[in-house]
Amino acid sequence: MSTEDRPSAPRSLAEALRGRDDVSLGALLRSRPDLITPVPTDLTQLATRAGTRASVVRALERLDRFALQTAEALAVAADPATYDELLGLMAGDDADPAVAAALPHALGVLREQALVWGGDDRLRLVRTARELLAPSPQHPSPTGLGPTVQEATAGMSPGRIQEIVTAAGLPSTHDSVSAVTSLTELFSDRRRMAALLAGAPADSLDVLERLVWGPPYGQVTADPAPRLRWLLDRGLLLPTAPGTVVLPREVALHLRRGLAHRTPEPVPPTVEAAAVHRPQVVDSTAAGQAYTSLATVEELLKDWDEGGPAVLRAGGLSVRDLKRTAVALDVPEPVAAFWVELAYAAGLIAPDGEADERYAATPAYDEWRELPAAERWSRLVTAWLPATRTAGLVGGRDAKDRTLSALGPGLDRSAAPEVRHRVLALLAGLPEGTAPAAESVLARLRWERPLRGAQPEDDLRGRLAQWALSEAELLGVTGRGALSAHGRALLGAPAAPAKSPEAEPSGPGDKLPVHHRPTHVTTLSATEQAVASAAAARLLTPLLPEPLDHVLLQADLTAVAPGPLRRPLADMLGALADVESKGGATVYRFTPGSVRRALDAGQSASDLHAFLAAHSRTPVPQPLTYLIDDVARRHGHLRVGAASAYVRCDDDAVLGEILADKRAASLGLRRLAPTVLAAQSDPAGLLEGLRAMGFAPAAESAEGDVLITRAHAHRTPPRTAPEPVPDGPPVPDDTLLAAAVRAIRAGDLASTTPRKPGTAPAVNGELPRTGSAETLATMQAAVLTGEALWIGYVNAEGAASQRVIAPIRVEGGFVTAYDHTADEVRTYPLHRITGVAELADDAG
Repeated sequence: MSTEDRPSAPRSLAEALRGRDDVSLGALLRSRPDLITPVPTDLTQLATRAGTRASVVRALERLDRFALQTAEALAVAADPATYDELLGLMAGDDADPAVAAALPHALGVLREQALVWGGDDRLRLVRTARELLAPSPQHPSPTGLGPTVQEATAGMSPGRIQEIVTAAGLPSTHDSVSAVTSLTELFSDRRRMAALLAGAPADSLDVLERLVWGPPYGQVTADPAPRLRWLLDRGLLLPTAPGTVVLPREVALHLRRGLAHRTPEPVPPTVEAAAVHRPQVVDSTAAGQAYTSLATVEELLKDWDEGGPAVLRAGGLSVRDLKRTAVALDVPEPVAAFWVELAYAAGLIAPDGEADERYAATPAYDEWRELPAAERWSRLVTAWLPATRTAGLVGGRDAKDRTLSALGPGLDRSAAPEVRHRVLALLAGLPEGTAPAAESVLARLRWERPLRGAQPEDDLRGRLAQWALSEAELLGVTGRGALSAHGRALLGAPAAPAKSPEAEPSGPGDKLPVHHRPTHVTTLSATEQAVASAAAARLLTPLLPEPLDHVLLQADLTAVAPGPLRRPLADMLGALADVESKGGATVYRFTPGSVRRALDAGQSASDLHAFLAAHSRTPVPQPLTYLIDDVARRHGHLRVGAASAYVRCDDDAVLGEILADKRAASLGLRRLAPTVLAAQSDPAGLLEGLRAMGFAPAAESAEGDVLITRAHAHRTPPRTAPEPVPDGPPVPDDTLLAAAVRAIRAGDLASTTPRKPGTAPAVNGELPRTGSAETLATMQAAVLTGEALWIGYVNAEGAASQRVIAPIRVEGGFVTAYDHTADEVRTYPLHRITGVAELADDAG
């Protein structure tokens, strides 16, 4: 290609963006959605926004380690730099082939993100990115490099510079600029530099070795030791402040054999296998845990059925209530916090909104309970995947040193869904049945999103990943650490690879380096997630145990449920007996108190006998029959009603026994008749007191009928599940992207179309300004000649824009014109046009 035919190099980021096609521009806006909030008026404004500090920092934080290392290398290279210079900084003098293979892709990522622009012969890092990544005394570079010779000698006297040049074996020059240039060329020449260092004392070389990988600064005294004096005399160390010296960048690069980074990382760490299980074992283990998760959530809501813990004034559960919930669920407190937060995220619990506000089940819980088990599980995990509330933070401290409580404020972490999806995607990339080593997963995530200037204890993404692994196991998404088949379907992931994902595949992508091939599962849309959840539920259904309709009664007043029970049987048995132990089989124990609880709920002794006979695979033991009959015989023998309260009994000897008991003193009893006692206590307190004394009283109504006590299911008003907190602006969909690209192109056309000589060009989106008479006359003339005009327009909302139009008709205070920027005919009120300018004859 001749020089005349070669396109000119862009002179700015805006020009570089102007040279992109719509697909490339759309990719930029998709990867950096903050750039279209709101949509820029033209490409110049887009370039300006892409160079703002906040946007650049956000883009840098989303680079993988090698792309970030590439940007850091460009920050210490010449501006502009050539591709060969960049390759030398990344691959070193030994030209690491892995780095050479990965560098084009990393540079492509930086270009796509608009962090780098220009051709391979003039690579430029965006100025803000260079300021953030370039080394300075206040902000050392991650490369460990210091300033260049030119930067370090900026304040040095010309005489001192000439002394250094002479000591280094170079001819003296007439000015400092040429002297610094000569010294820089020496330090950058491998052969000459090697010859200079060959004559250095061994202890002087030791000093350089200590500084070569950074930090490049050191302290010296007013009278430096001979080993330091030798280095200072030759400019191998340069003073930057009194008592401080620095290793020049060119010297460090020579000692490093050209490497900007001590350890370039072009390839991400492999996710290593910790164990391999048969896929069937993984699926069955995960299914068992999935069923346990349903039972745990049901037990939590059953415990809160009549009104749960009180809501703290600042929101959330108290520490005492969380401990009580953990004891009730028989799990550690962090796990209890997870189940509470999951039920909240799924919309199953919420504050009731009463004056004495408490947590309670929502109406959605009753609907959820009626669903098949697999669908209930899919509802839970579908709420878990996008949730930003992070249960792992419970018990920690916020920025104001306040304790973070379950269901309270301050638990949202917008990065949680993305980390959760990425962790599961890494598991999906492993062969079936493979459980990863947790540390290798964390190492991979740290490579994909390295920490910039943060301490290891600040690694929130690492902690989120660890919580994601443990929560996936609790929910049954994974089994024995490996992703289950229904977990894979939940992600919408393809079938697991037959071998290690790091192996070279065959097909169209086999020429790409391994880490450049797409291995992650993207976040699904709401519709896609619903389809994936339904598929996961279908896979899980045959793995879940069938609910049983029977138990095994034993002579020691226990009943064994060898599996999950159908809901009516489980509810009735829960009222008649107490749960003694859980596991593969649940053991229930019958006690006088539990039998009385069933009688209080309206059951009779005959009902209980019939129920047990119908649902037991073993004969009903005699001790259990005697227990029920004995409790039933005494149940209701005493009657308590409201006087304040009274006790009546046909057997006056029983009432006499109560009056003689010292424990009845607090009840304030007195005999009104041979069969009636009056009490100062209320009926509920009287019932509780008599039961504590060993009696089995029953409450009665004003008509003398026995009152049946049933559990009152307290429900909140209809509540919606909490919305996840987004991590910055949402990623735009294809429709929005297409509209944004079109609007930016249209605005750019209006701002860059050539004007006629004498017309001031547009500067920073400035609108043309002309008087109303001149505007009208120019419009009318353009109708006759058919010429296009550049106008400034302010719409009814006050938004200003530039447009290129071809007027067709001017009448009644309006101009009808073909709008080149919108590619359609539009009508504009003349009073909203700020000004007009004619375009050059060759404007295309």
